[in-house]
Amino acid sequence: MVTLSHMFVALRRWWPPALLIVLIVFYAAFDTLSAPPRLPDYAQVRDAWKPSEAWLYDRNGRLLDRIRVDYKARRLAWARLDDISLAMRNAVIRGEDRRFSTHGGVDWLALGGAAVARLRGYPTRGASTISMQLAAYLSPQIAAPGARGWLDKLRQMRSAWALEEEWSKDEILEAYLNLAPFRGEAQGIAAGSMTLFGKPPSALDAREAALMAALLPDPAAKTDIVTARACHLVERADCANLPALASAMLAPGRLRALDPGLAPHLANHLLQTPGARMISTLDAALQQVATQALRHQLQGLGPGRVRDGAVIVLDNASGDVLAYVGGVGLGSTADAVDGAGALRQAGSTLKPFLYAQLIERKWLTAASILEDSPVQLDTASGLYVPRNYDNAFLGPVSVRRALANSLNVPAVRALVLDGVQDFRDRLWDLGYVDLNPDGDYYGFSLALGSAEVTLLQQANAYRTLANLGRWSPVRLRKGDLTGVEKPLINPGAAWITADMLADASARSGTFGVDSALRLPFWAAAKTGTSKAMRDNWCIGFSDKFTVAVWVGNLEGDPMRAVSGTAGAAPVWRDIMLALHRNRAGGALSHPAAVTGARITFARTGEIPRTEWFLAGTSQETLAEAPTFARRPRIVNPVSGSVYAADPDIPADRQGLGVSVTGAAGSYRLTLDGRGIGDVSSAPQLPLFPGSHLLALLDESGRRIDQVRFTVR
Repeated sequence: MVTLSHMFVALRRWWPPALLIVLIVFYAAFDTLSAPPRLPDYAQVRDAWKPSEAWLYDRNGRLLDRIRVDYKARRLAWARLDDISLAMRNAVIRGEDRRFSTHGGVDWLALGGAAVARLRGYPTRGASTISMQLAAYLSPQIAAPGARGWLDKLRQMRSAWALEEEWSKDEILEAYLNLAPFRGEAQGIAAGSMTLFGKPPSALDAREAALMAALLPDPAAKTDIVTARACHLVERADCANLPALASAMLAPGRLRALDPGLAPHLANHLLQTPGARMISTLDAALQQVATQALRHQLQGLGPGRVRDGAVIVLDNASGDVLAYVGGVGLGSTADAVDGAGALRQAGSTLKPFLYAQLIERKWLTAASILEDSPVQLDTASGLYVPRNYDNAFLGPVSVRRALANSLNVPAVRALVLDGVQDFRDRLWDLGYVDLNPDGDYYGFSLALGSAEVTLLQQANAYRTLANLGRWSPVRLRKGDLTGVEKPLINPGAAWITADMLADASARSGTFGVDSALRLPFWAAAKTGTSKAMRDNWCIGFSDKFTVAVWVGNLEGDPMRAVSGTAGAAPVWRDIMLALHRNRAGGALSHPAAVTGARITFARTGEIPRTEWFLAGTSQETLAEAPTFARRPRIVNPVSGSVYAADPDIPADRQGLGVSVTGAAGSYRLTLDGRGIGDVSSAPQLPLFPGSHLLALLDESGRRIDQVRFTVR
C-alpha cells in the first residue's frame, strides 16, 4: 500500500523536471494565445485599399462629379505621406506616440508610466504606439482598436515588433493615417480632411491638424473634449481659436467635400465600381451652361407651374454626349430621378419622322395638301377624334405648314396613309427602343406622340435628321468606340424635313414671327406638349450640334400655363446661342436628289413659293382634291355615336340626318340591311332603340362605307 509519505518522497525526487514541463506547457499556451496572425506587407495594404467613392471626369480631365459607391465607410484615394501636411504628421505623432521615431514598436517608458499611474489611482491614457494601433487596424484578430485587455495588449505589442521589422517608419505612419477613423463614416486622412474641412490633407494647417489628431482617441468625442485635447498640440496662443473652429468642424450633418456636382444623374448611371475614375464625353463648361440655362428657366417659371427639367447636347458628327443634365433640384420633389433618362410621352415631337417616311416613299411632298378639319376614326377601342392644340382648324394646308405649325389632324391623316405599324417600326429603328408593343397598341394616337420615350432617345433621333438620315449610337464614355452608322432615312427626305423645321415663316401662324425657336443662324427645331400638359419638349439642331430639352413634373402632375415656346424652348435657345457664340450654325448640305421648283396653291390660302422635292415628285400647282375625286364617305352619323330618343316627342317627329361627302349622288343607303333611299334624297333615319348599321352602296351594290351607331 502506497502511503502519503511515499508520495512526497517521489515528488521530491521528480519536482525539478515536472516544474520545467509545467513551465514549458504554460509558455507554449501563452505563446499560442498571444501570437498575432501574419500581417500583410505595406504594398499589399496599399494595393488592397479601395475608395468608397468613384469619380466622373469630362473629356478634358476636369472633375464633373463623384458619388458614393461603397457605404460601409467613407474612403477617398490613398494619401501618400508626401501629400499629407507636415503639421498633420507632427500633430499625430505628438498626440499619439511622442517617441515614434525612436522605439521599436513598443514605448516602454509610456507603458511604465501608465502602470505607475494606475497603481497610484491616477487617470491614465493609453500607451499604445502608432505601430500597435496600426496592427489592430490591419487585423481585427489582434485586438479591436482601443481594446485594453492584457492579452490584447500583448498581442498588439508582438504585432508591432513584427511590423517594425518589415515596414519603414514612413510606411507605418502613412498606413496609420489612411486606416484611422476620424468622424462618423470618414476613414482615413483624405476622407476626414475633405469631410471636416473641405480641403485635401496637404492643405491642413496647425490648428486644423491638431483638431483632427484630437479625434483619434475617440472619433465621437464631444466638442469640448476635442478642443481640450487639441490645445495640448498647438501653441498656447492658438488655443483661443480652437472652440469656434471645432464647433464648425463637428457641426451636425457637416459635409464640405469638394464636389462640383455637375452631373450627378449621369454619374449614378456610369459609376458602379469603388475607386473608378471614368472619363466621359461631356464638356464641363457646356455642362455648366446647360445647367444654368435650365435652372434660370425653372426659377423664372416657378415651382407652382413646373418643377423639373432635363437637357441633352450631342455632337452631330461623333455622337458624343457633350452635356447631360438630368435635373437641377430647386423646388423638385423628385430631384434624384434622372429626367434625361425617364420615359415621358413624346407629344408632337414624333411628327417629323412620320412626314420624312412619307416623303421618302414619295407618297407626300412638302407641298402636298392635307385636310385640317374634324375627323373621326373607328378603332378597336372606340372612336378616335383628334384635335389641334388650340381646338381650331385651318382647312386644306400643305405638309410644310402642317408640320411647322404642329397640326394634329393632318398628322393623323398622314399616319392613316403611312400605316401605324410601319411608322412604329421606323421609330424603333431610330432608337426609340421602349416602343415594345406593335402598332395596334398605339393606334392613330402614335402620330401625336402617345408613346413614351426618353430625352436621350429624342436627341439621337433628331441627330439622325441632322446627319441626313444616318443613324449611329451616342457615346457617353470617351474610351468607347464610335458606333457604326446605319442609313435609315433617305438623305433627301431628311433634308426636306429639316428644312421645314427650320422655316420660321411657315410656323409663324402658330408660334409668331419671332418666337424662341428663331435664331440668328440656321437651326431646325420642333416643340411638343403631351396629354394634359405633363411634358413639354423642344428638340432641334444646327449643322454641328443637337440640343434636346424637356420640362415637366416628374411626379406626373400637369404643368400650369406652360406651352412649347414658354417652357422648354427658351432653354434650347440659350444653349444653341452659347454653342454658336464663335461660329454661327450653317444649313445642312444640299443632297443632289433634291430639286427646287416654283409652285402655286389653289384654294388653300398659301402664297406661291419655291418648294423642295425629291426627284420626280415636283408639281407646279397644288390644290385640294375636288369633290368628285374623293372617295364617298358617311360623315354623319359618326361611327360609334350614341343618340337618345326623347320619350316626350312623338317618334315620327324625331329623326337623324345623313351626310355623305364625295361624288355619291346616285349611291344608295341601307339601314340594318334595308334600303332607305338614294343619297340625293337626303333621307332621315328613324330613332328606333338599339344598335344600327348604316351602309353606303355604289351603283353595283358594293359597300363603300359603313358606320355603326346606337339609339337609346
